[in-house]
Amino acid sequence: MGKRIDYAKASPEGFKAFGGVYVYLRKSGLSEELIDLVYLRVSQINGCAYCIDMHSRDLLKLGVAVDKLVLVPVWRDAGNVFDGRERAALAWAETVTRVAETGIPNTDYDAAAAEFGEKELADLTYAIGLMNAFNRFGIAFRSAPAAVANA
Repeated sequence: MGKRIDYAKASPEGFKAFGGVYVYLRKSGLSEELIDLVYLRVSQINGCAYCIDMHSRDLLKLGVAVDKLVLVPVWRDAGNVFDGRERAALAWAETVTRVAETGIPNTDYDAAAAEFGEKELADLTYAIGLMNAFNRFGIAFRSAPAAVANA
């Protein structure tokens, strides 16, 4: 599958607007590792190769162990590899990303709200929404992962 268009070049103002949310999230108070774990999990659910590759590399640069990285898709079965905050964020990422299936039940909201304050939960949800949007751009326009581009 070849790349279709470079959406960032085709619409630089739109890309810049999304980039503004990305920059905000880095300053939001949520840890980079937590945000990148969420970005990775959302991208895995959506099947965005470009974003899976990028956020895996970002997590490795942050010093996340490969043992932890490979268990992100099965975090529920990973014991104490993920702390309570990470598990809550990953669960929230899954239910919000799969909104058409889940309807985001109160039990899911209550579990996330028990771990995150209101601002944190709003920011976490911005991160999930942003990555869902970027996944759609990456998949729609066939953005090539670095692993493919460098092969």
